[in-house]
Amino acid sequence: MSNPTLAALQRLIDVVAQLRSPQGGCPWDLAQTPQTLIPYIIEEAYETVAALQTGTQGDICEELGDLLLQVVLQAQIASEFDHFSLAEIADGITTKLIRRHPHVFGEGTATTVGEVRENWQAIKAAEKGNVPESVSDSFRRYAHTLPPLMASTKISRKAAALGFEWETLEDVWAKVGEEWGELKEAIAHKDTAEQEAEWGDLLFALIQIARWQGLDPSRALQGTNQRFIQRLAIMETVGDRPLTEYSLPELDQLWNEAKRQLGQGRFKPSP
Repeated sequence: MSNPTLAALQRLIDVVAQLRSPQGGCPWDLAQTPQTLIPYIIEEAYETVAALQTGTQGDICEELGDLLLQVVLQAQIASEFDHFSLAEIADGITTKLIRRHPHVFGEGTATTVGEVRENWQAIKAAEKGNVPESVSDSFRRYAHTLPPLMASTKISRKAAALGFEWETLEDVWAKVGEEWGELKEAIAHKDTAEQEAEWGDLLFALIQIARWQGLDPSRALQGTNQRFIQRLAIMETVGDRPLTEYSLPELDQLWNEAKRQLGQGRFKPSP
């Protein structure tokens, strides 16, 4: 790491330490705990991903900085209680990288991505005492650590690899139809908890359709969100008053006009 990089990182560490200082620090920063900062970690991670997908290099740099701040904040709070430091975080991940890349830093060999992945998993298992992780434990880990839609997609894919799979796409559609009927029944006659459970079952069944077709449910839903926002932006552009002042039929007309303009490529929203 170059000296300017070290100096910049140290400046960030010093600024965060001052924000957390009981003498002249920031009340908001002083009030934070590792748990209260969790939503910000998630938010900054998603904003970084969005910048990587659609932003400029300046946007990416800024969002990576916001994400780095969350790491430094967590390290600062932990160090205040003598739990661990930023140095221990860096040393830990560096040691892990070296240990899991023997083909780069040691005597191992790996010439393909597949071989690297196999070596990584073998080394990871050895670190845990070669105690194999059960299927349910791995699925539980996905459910606890990934966003729900991403977790369901991964669980679905892994389950199919184990043999939990339909024979045809028509069988999957039948499952979707079954869950749709159960959701309608729950909404008509059952309590909120049961309705929520059936809604989740329907979503999980729809994820199977996406998997069979090689689609990414998260990316698909993200695209729908963007198209909805784009259409609203057109509606606000072509309208002559706030959208809240239009009747439902008028909003429907504006919506169809927005769809037409998007279809013709006439509207180019900023990322």
